[in-house]
Amino acid sequence: MDTRRHWLSLAFTPGLGPATLRKLVERFGSAPQILAASRKALKECPFLRKESLAGLCEQKMIAAAAADRELRLAEKTGATLLCWDDPLFPPLLKEINDPPPILYVKGSTQILSDPGIAMVGARAASSYGLQVAERLATELARHDLVITSGFALGIDTAAHRGALAAEGKTIAVMGCGLDIVYPSQNRKLHGQIADLGAIISETPLGTMPEGFRFPARNRIISGLSLGVVVVEAAHRSGTLITAHQALEQGRDVFAIPGRIDSPKSEGCHRLIQEGAKLVHSGADILEELALTTSTPLPATRPQPGVLPPEEEKVFSQLEVYPKNIEAIIQAAQLPPHRISEILLILELRGLVASLPGKQYQRLAESHSSSV
Repeated sequence: MDTRRHWLSLAFTPGLGPATLRKLVERFGSAPQILAASRKALKECPFLRKESLAGLCEQKMIAAAAADRELRLAEKTGATLLCWDDPLFPPLLKEINDPPPILYVKGSTQILSDPGIAMVGARAASSYGLQVAERLATELARHDLVITSGFALGIDTAAHRGALAAEGKTIAVMGCGLDIVYPSQNRKLHGQIADLGAIISETPLGTMPEGFRFPARNRIISGLSLGVVVVEAAHRSGTLITAHQALEQGRDVFAIPGRIDSPKSEGCHRLIQEGAKLVHSGADILEELALTTSTPLPATRPQPGVLPPEEEKVFSQLEVYPKNIEAIIQAAQLPPHRISEILLILELRGLVASLPGKQYQRLAESHSSSV
């Protein structure tokens, strides 16, 4: 039986959140049985608020009409609706305390049940954080882990791009309707993920991206995954909400260390102090999740190999954190024009990145690589 109309009717009933719906299902058995329950039976539910009781008893026709409109709109926009009782509803997500009653999906529904890892972090990420997130996502995607993130700018975007670069699978969990691209800067990425992975949301089509929706969205990011990797996070940030929700859901939490004087890494360091697994490479995550493989993790950056003496001298002065060219000249003790030549050579080889303000940085390498 197609129960999408029943689930949508419940979703459009005022005051019925995911946690309350789960309790109703446990009590009555299914969405159709909830809608068929008498007022007397519903009043006996101590967790049901008056607003929800009135909606279930007196606004059934209004909710049903809204459900019908939503089904037509979903068909028009090409969205698939997975209800809580659908065989394709992701089993890991179904285990959490407040699973969404309905998932709107654009793209592959199958990958929602594949083993995956969530990757989250700061929107205003450092270049180091972006490099690490993209590299780590590429490594893990090459080992058949689905990379799940929240489609925000910064670390989320880097994680999605890293998975796509490996021709792997990635899931974007939206804090708005599936038909709205937010942030708009990611419009091209949105299309790529829809084609090669999945974009999902629990909110009705046309729902705007309001701030309060994102913390609720985070529980889905962690709920879909075997564990959560935090790449960069300030002491107080939405990213840490995801990490704590992951712990409540029984998921593993991993954290990428950064500079001790960087506010962007303070949240990660605190998580490590609280017991999160410190991550140097994708192998650490695979090992912790008991997904070890005999295939070595590939380096996603060109390795320097043996450099000519002057190039080695300049390269050895660089770090993954940006360094001003004046400091490089002073440390390498070579003529400025020669330093510029060498930096250009290293950049063309994919070993160095140039940044605004005449700053340069070594591109992040795998932990096992050597210079």
